[in-house]
Amino acid sequence: MRAEEARGLAGLVFDLDDTLLDHGELTEVAYASLFRLREAGLRLVACTGRPAGWAEVLVRQWPLDAAIAENGAVAFVKERRPFGAPRLRLVFPSDLAAAGARRAELRALAEELRVRFPIVALADDNSARFTDVTLDIGEHCRAPAEDVAAMRAEASRRGVHTLASSVHLHLSFDPADKATGTLRLLEAAFGEDPTRARLTYAFVGDSGNDAAAFAAFTTTIGVANVRAYLPSLPVPPKFVTQAAMGRGFAELATTLVDLRVHPG
Repeated sequence: MRAEEARGLAGLVFDLDDTLLDHGELTEVAYASLFRLREAGLRLVACTGRPAGWAEVLVRQWPLDAAIAENGAVAFVKERRPFGAPRLRLVFPSDLAAAGARRAELRALAEELRVRFPIVALADDNSARFTDVTLDIGEHCRAPAEDVAAMRAEASRRGVHTLASSVHLHLSFDPADKATGTLRLLEAAFGEDPTRARLTYAFVGDSGNDAAAFAAFTTTIGVANVRAYLPSLPVPPKFVTQAAMGRGFAELATTLVDLRVHPG
């Protein structure tokens, strides 16, 4: 990466599972990297398939400006005030009741798929979700690729959108993805022009549900474990770190900070 590219960035949008996190665990080096990135003047936005309930906690407690959850369908922003603690605001969806009602149909489909493919299970974070229902295909279970493909095909026949990450298969009626959700959040919360934001925000991820963001943004980075998904990504990340998962994120952070602070 050239110094001009690093210095032209306004923010970093990053995935959680197997990008910042190592198999679901947050390491000291990865977490510390967020503070260094923030000190280097970058706006930080987490963008994950994990549930809204998780995103709400992360925005409250981590050095983040916003978080996007459920693969682009939910977004929270941290609003700083002249005094007291920052206030958390739900940017979207606007109608939580409607989103919750549609989840009942998704839950029924997930139960059908679980019976048909007994190797999978309902993900253990479903109770914290606002818009989607999620099956565990790689976190505590190991579903073969052909089973995941068959489940996605069946969901599609039912008019349900699917996204697969390294750990989960997401079922949703919301067509959002990480790219559309991020651009929607940046415009609504920070007044960013969506076209310009594609140039001034970098995205870092690791797997299939990051594909839309890898295609949408100009500066894209995959941590080393993304190599397993490169054959299935329509547009690969522009850069790939040498290290995997949280160590790869820390490697990226060190590179960005050094290029921004010491461009020569």
